[in-house]
Amino acid sequence: MTQPKLFEQPDEKIDIESVLLYALGDFQSRGKILAGRELALDRLHGAFLRAFDKFGIAERTDEQIADALRALGATVVEIPNYVAKRPYRIKVSTFMADKAAEYYRRNYV
Repeated sequence: MTQPKLFEQPDEKIDIESVLLYALGDFQSRGKILAGRELALDRLHGAFLRAFDKFGIAERTDEQIADALRALGATVVEIPNYVAKRPYRIKVSTFMADKAAEYYRRNYV
């Protein structure tokens, strides 16, 4: 990662896909199982916060995270707001989990 210039926002250089792959890889590197199970967004939120911090970008909203995960190929189910603070359930395929783990290992370990 390069140092941003004085008037350049760090967000301008980083694609959200890389940040999310990092987060999902980080989640798995901590011994957590990701593939094939439905997880509350709240359960993954710490990994996303660590990724935003690592890349030096502003935290995204739950809706933005959910939309980006859908674009990556995850199954995202919205649940009523009164059920959970972060009203999304995420299910990641084995292929996507493997891709995230490999991305994390190749670039950050």
